Amino acid sequence: MSELFNKMVENHLSPLIVKGREFLPIVQGGMGVGVSAHRLAGTVASLGGVGTIASVDLRRHHPDLMETSRHADKDVVDQANLVALDREISLAREMSRGAGLIAVNIMRALSEYASHVRQACRSGADAIVMGAGLPLDLPNLVDEKPDIGLIPILSDARGVKLIIKKWARKARLPDAIVIEHPRYAAGHLGAAKIEDINDPRFDFENVLPEVQEFFRAEGIGEKEIPLILAGGINSHERMIELTEMGASAVQLGSAFAVTKEGDAAEGFKKVLLEAKPEEMIEFISVAGLPARAVRTPWLDNYLKFLPKLTAVAHKKPRCSVKFDCLSECGLRDGIAKIGQFCIDMQLAFALQGNKMKGLFFRGASSLPFGDQMCSVKELMEYMLTGVKPKIVQENR
Repeated sequence: MSELFNKMVENHLSPLIVKGREFLPIVQGGMGVGVSAHRLAGTVASLGGVGTIASVDLRRHHPDLMETSRHADKDVVDQANLVALDREISLAREMSRGAGLIAVNIMRALSEYASHVRQACRSGADAIVMGAGLPLDLPNLVDEKPDIGLIPILSDARGVKLIIKKWARKARLPDAIVIEHPRYAAGHLGAAKIEDINDPRFDFENVLPEVQEFFRAEGIGEKEIPLILAGGINSHERMIELTEMGASAVQLGSAFAVTKEGDAAEGFKKVLLEAKPEEMIEFISVAGLPARAVRTPWLDNYLKFLPKLTAVAHKKPRCSVKFDCLSECGLRDGIAKIGQFCIDMQLAFALQGNKMKGLFFRGASSLPFGDQMCSVKELMEYMLTGVKPKIVQENR
């Protein structure tokens, strides 16, 4: 048993069990474009946790693939991203040395989500995590690897019930479910409208009992489908509260993004570390979902000119960067009520740490260590034990 597993047991926490394997009850959330790639996911898995690679536009971590696809047509870009995904999974598995779980987060809103699922299966991922839309057809896409773990991301009990009933007709149940609270999470949020974010139906204190009651009514065992809670979880104390309520694990995103092993540039981490919770802002993204990000100069400028942009919104003959990353894009499709910018381009600038041009997703809650950057191991140890790293204690 590893050092962190021993500390988990000492602190009366139970392992997360997925597909009959035991893991630390800590999940690293998937973050694109390129924010969670092999280095972060492989490190988390090597310590016994769940590491997650975000599949969208991973070619940006591979100069040779960017060189051949930068100005190419969609099919060349798509193929480059499949090659990049294969490389990232392989590298993460090497780093993990057989420990932990390597998951791939794939947004349902992607135009090529099905090919990303199939590539993840072929490349040896342990699980597929899917959000940004209801993954109703996910069980149909894993014929090549029927034993792969399937983990939908949902935000309320209604979504859980729908997925369970739809998947049951395909003789499949989720291997775990991430329940993400839109009031606190980063990036795309699981609410239809911004004003819905604060709806009490998303509160864990309401979702957990309702889901547990539904499971009992359906004859689903208490631990048969582990529930992983995400959004605003930034302390050992909160983790203990949630596990005592019935959660099998917690998921953290922004806190992992700013670790030393995070795959984004140091400038990216600096923006997230220095941002105050009150500087977070919600807006409607290109995919039509509410999103939460740091209020940077680029985002301020975009929101300032948004009324003018929506007034002239019109359907374009093609994606301006030939990528067509989303199945529905406000900018390309001329849909005035949703985002009027290229999300892939703005997230790519953020990956590089460009505050003037980038879109920096971050959760609404404070980070566990404030503006201090620590390692993945130090973060996971703190969540399991409540003991903060020495550098954080010294800088109180």
